[in-house]
Amino acid sequence: MNKQVDLKEMEVGYDIPALPGMDEKDIQTPCLILDLDALERNVKKMGDYAKAHGMRHRSHGKMHKSVDVQKLQEELGGAVGVCCQKVSEAEVFVRGGIKDVLVSNQVRDPAKIDRLARLPKLGSRIIVCVDDVDNVADLSAAAKKHDTTLEVFVEIDCGAGRCGVKTADEVVKIAKAVDAADNLKFSGIQAYQGAMQHIDSYDERKEKLDAAIAQVKEAVDALKAEGLEPELVSGGGTGSYYFESNSGVYNELQCGSYAFMDADYGRILDDEGKRIDQGEWENALFILTSVMSHAKPDKAIVDAGLKAQSVDSGLPVIFGRDDVKYIKCSDEHGVVDDPDGVLKVNDKLRLVPGHCDPTCNVHDWYVGVRNGKVETVWPVSARGKAY
Repeated sequence: MNKQVDLKEMEVGYDIPALPGMDEKDIQTPCLILDLDALERNVKKMGDYAKAHGMRHRSHGKMHKSVDVQKLQEELGGAVGVCCQKVSEAEVFVRGGIKDVLVSNQVRDPAKIDRLARLPKLGSRIIVCVDDVDNVADLSAAAKKHDTTLEVFVEIDCGAGRCGVKTADEVVKIAKAVDAADNLKFSGIQAYQGAMQHIDSYDERKEKLDAAIAQVKEAVDALKAEGLEPELVSGGGTGSYYFESNSGVYNELQCGSYAFMDADYGRILDDEGKRIDQGEWENALFILTSVMSHAKPDKAIVDAGLKAQSVDSGLPVIFGRDDVKYIKCSDEHGVVDDPDGVLKVNDKLRLVPGHCDPTCNVHDWYVGVRNGKVETVWPVSARGKAY
């Protein structure tokens, strides 16, 4: 999907769900649609926020896995580059022309390290996360072999309980090893508190971030004392970016889901106790689905089931309606509670997915709509790039 796509060769209903110029009512379902107006407002709003707070914004590519969406975030929102989670995912963005790419994860397999070390040859800045000093020599050897430079973030576990080191001493040890290694550059710190992004309570999220920020500041101070001041301190997500951007410690944000806004993120509360999908961000991504059966008077069956979405963060929400409710699903079917029988066969509904990242990963295309018309169709460029 990272190759140039000729839409003129695509057959609607087989290769692709829609083509530019079609009416929205004729889009084949189930598929992903983007409300382009809402998407553009979200992207510009985040860009304006980052600029006003003197922050770099590195948008998170694992959310949309789309070179086209990333380019929109750079052109309209001023994003400086992209975060990726896997080497193959990063390679899609580099080949697509993105010039500043962070693999916000560890890369340990020799074949993956070799591919990573080749990427700067394609003209992009490449940064990778490290949480083990033993990883440094392998990265250095591969970069030296290919005569490239890899930049390195030392990852801090600031509460997620996954990757990363815990203490300032460990951070300094790894940073020193990177600084001494051939063809590597110590560029900063990765400190993303993923576990707290979806905590509903603003105060509880703030408590978690206050602790994380103190931990990161301790590491930054320790690095400065060794003459290794980090160029970048990177982290922050859709549920926390306002904490990192006002911390005086971070200078790069990694927000992703703000652009699309899923149902799970939408439920978290801002500092006034208001859901963030009711003012802070707009729903821009939907699963478009059609009613395929209404044999039961109080139940409509739609064509978006488990294979069209991820339900790890809950069922989708029907957008803009409170008279019908998506209540369960199986592989190919979604069940919609329709107590008053208001739906009919072939009616279309917009579903806000529970979790946008893994939902996008099971689709090939985004259909961009504006004013009831298909304006653009974008491939999910890095779909399947999980290695």
